[in-house]
Amino acid sequence: MLLVTQSRLLRLNASILRRGQRAYHDLYINPKGQPIVSQGTPGYSGVSGHVVTVFGATGFLGRYVVQKLARIGTQVVIPYRDEDEKRHLKLMGDLGQIVNLDWDIRDEAQIAECLRHSDTVINLVGRDYETKNFTYEDASENGVASLIHVSHLNASKSSPSRFYRTKAEGEERVKAAFPSATILRPSTYFGYEDKLLNNIAIWPIWWKLNQGQTTMRPVHVFDVAQAIVNITRQGPPPVERPLNLPGPATYTHDWLLKMVEAVTLVTPSKAPEIPKRLAMLLGKISQAVWWPTLTPDEVERRFINDLDVNGDWDLLGIPPKELDADLAITYLRRYRSSYVRLPLSYPYSKVPRANLSRPVRLPAKEDLFVSFTLFFICSILY
Repeated sequence: MLLVTQSRLLRLNASILRRGQRAYHDLYINPKGQPIVSQGTPGYSGVSGHVVTVFGATGFLGRYVVQKLARIGTQVVIPYRDEDEKRHLKLMGDLGQIVNLDWDIRDEAQIAECLRHSDTVINLVGRDYETKNFTYEDASENGVASLIHVSHLNASKSSPSRFYRTKAEGEERVKAAFPSATILRPSTYFGYEDKLLNNIAIWPIWWKLNQGQTTMRPVHVFDVAQAIVNITRQGPPPVERPLNLPGPATYTHDWLLKMVEAVTLVTPSKAPEIPKRLAMLLGKISQAVWWPTLTPDEVERRFINDLDVNGDWDLLGIPPKELDADLAITYLRRYRSSYVRLPLSYPYSKVPRANLSRPVRLPAKEDLFVSFTLFFICSILY
């Protein structure tokens, strides 16, 4: 017992001494010359010293950015407009590290409150359909040291897509109000609950537009989130231009369709290709409903190839993941069917053989009888 007590005292003494020590990598000087010092054991329960406001944290990319920031001990301020959309983010950080603030985009006082204690602001607000945004002058006026703005790889003022034109306009407004802002240009994301692989599995007919020859460079959402975290911790790379973050490989829509069909073991869709004019007309008609549907501008984007530019992943120290069948099965397994004969022209070389030979097995009758019996007993008791 005495030995155990002594060992605990020694460990406690060593931990107290370590807490009083600082290393060079614990110090970070932000763009405004302010020191940020990390404390404690690095990780979930540590303190990185950063306070980051993430606009759009409840979106697809936002949840992974919040999770990665909270994992390194960053205090994250999450402005939200819907009570239910931010509930899952509270568990991503230690006690007091996730701060939820109700805000209204028309209330300047609430916007200022969201930025008052932050040294970094990350703007992830943006959807396929029209939304409003906060003004970037608010970030500059409230003493924010750095601003990270996420745009799109195809942002261009001359693009036929209004979505891409507004992305380019947003970049100009960011630079006008916050000249030192870091602008990221990722391509289309893929991952859990994405709008790429899941949409191809559910609505393959809309990906046959342009005869499936439109090219895209999908990027893993984890890689983009890690890029944002690296810039927050280490500062932006010494370049004056936006950082391009495309995927490492280029695919056609037709290749993606065949890959998804091969991975999910679903019979290939026999639906014909829809002419562009008819697709635009259907997109306009679908805007009569109140839920988000395929818009005419999204139809236009199905005919626009992703830019063929070099990625800036090396500046951020991240090797991007390539979209292949081994990775896609993680996000498409719930769409899988079984005992389907596929044509020999399918890209079997990209699909693991183990994934093609796993039929769906139903439980035995005895297991079903036991399950129903237990369910009946529990219903009576409760």
